[in-house]
Amino acid sequence: MLRIITLSALLLAATFQVNATVNNTSGGFIDINLYPYLSDVDSDNTVTINMLAKFTPQLSYFSLTNFGNSAGEGALGDLNTFYSEHNLRWKFSEQLPLDLTLQMNFRTGNDNDRHRLGFRWRIDDTVFFKEVFDAINLSWSINFHVKQFDSVPENIWQMEHVFRMTLPTLSKRLYIAGFIDHTFNQNLTDNMPSSPIVGEVQLGYRLIENLFIVVEHRINQYRRSDVNNTALGLEYMIKW
Repeated sequence: MLRIITLSALLLAATFQVNATVNNTSGGFIDINLYPYLSDVDSDNTVTINMLAKFTPQLSYFSLTNFGNSAGEGALGDLNTFYSEHNLRWKFSEQLPLDLTLQMNFRTGNDNDRHRLGFRWRIDDTVFFKEVFDAINLSWSINFHVKQFDSVPENIWQMEHVFRMTLPTLSKRLYIAGFIDHTFNQNLTDNMPSSPIVGEVQLGYRLIENLFIVVEHRINQYRRSDVNNTALGLEYMIKW
């Protein structure tokens, strides 16, 4: 029952967010992902909500929110952890494939929120690469989070790759998407990689209208065991 109430509340919150945003933007989407199957790490995220809103041709907002389980609980069993990123992007030039960015990052726990300033390079919009990327239906960007504000003394920074590719020659219903985060200059223990990677690759297939079946391969090098995880679930997308 708690599981049903929690999921219903998330769906209602997402619906309210769409209704509140649609009339104030020139386009965007929200997608809700549920993962009832996790292969190796049962405390990984099992619900993800992504949202994009274009306020003007220059200013846009993107967010992701992950909800996870307690260790030992089944998938969607006890959603008591969260992680969220809220991004503002300003396209300051029509000639350059660059955006200035602000990312605000919140998560479960005390004194572990972080905020970042930087810039995003839209590689697929770059003159030298645009024709090739258009030909293979691939979008790719790198966000350089060059300044991080948090509770630790290190000057931590990050590179965040985001990509999406459609496969119309195979099926117009298929896509591949994901991200790769590289974090640098952290003060980590000796058994950790010097620049840990967190990433995922998602393969999606549209079943009907806005409903997709998705499978994700996830990597999280902050975990010293079970670095890899595979998730299987459903995605529902609303575009406007």
